[in-house]
Amino acid sequence: MTDQLEGSPLIAEVLGPAAEPLAKFHAKLEKEGEPRGLIGPRDVDILWERHILNSAAVVPFILEALGAKDRESATGQLADVGSGGGFPGIIVAACLPNVKVSLIEPMERRVDWLSEVVVELGLKNVRIVHARAEDAVRPGAGFDVVTCRAVAPMRKLAGFTMPLLRPGGRLVALKGKSAQAEIDKGMKLILRAKGVNPRVVEAPVADGLESTHVVLVDKKK
Repeated sequence: MTDQLEGSPLIAEVLGPAAEPLAKFHAKLEKEGEPRGLIGPRDVDILWERHILNSAAVVPFILEALGAKDRESATGQLADVGSGGGFPGIIVAACLPNVKVSLIEPMERRVDWLSEVVVELGLKNVRIVHARAEDAVRPGAGFDVVTCRAVAPMRKLAGFTMPLLRPGGRLVALKGKSAQAEIDKGMKLILRAKGVNPRVVEAPVADGLESTHVVLVDKKK
């Protein structure tokens, strides 16, 4: 089954130099993703759009959080929580080669997958943390940015992502259309976790493709 965007110029337009390593990632996902329980059978022909380009939609918001002008100049410490198949963490690491990316994943079989991907893509800026987010907190050494995708509703997410951030750091969470409702329902817990100014922003994916939604939450300074 051929991916609907295979050979599309959108891939290089969105990903730039990361298109080459992420083509290897795409091929591995296409071959092994479904048998290893990382993607559903309906995802095989839409991997570029649903998983890879969708994940790349967080990159501009990470650059903003890091105060970087472009991908090459971006530096800092980022944690991707519940990395699973590598969304968005692997894509972020490929797009931002000078940002140190920690992939936090509790499930051993997914850690094995991520380890293979990191080696096969030659990603030198990644470390894999086999742990729950709650156990990956580094006292006195928080991350600049925390990312995640489809991990938990905001009322739960805030409790285990905000402690990972340094004061003034930012959560960048890929979310669905219910993002604002999640913020409204979880506002007390977000504030209790030292989150401030939670907001939903539309995140373009690529020309002609449906945009996605990102929740941004700053950590109190």
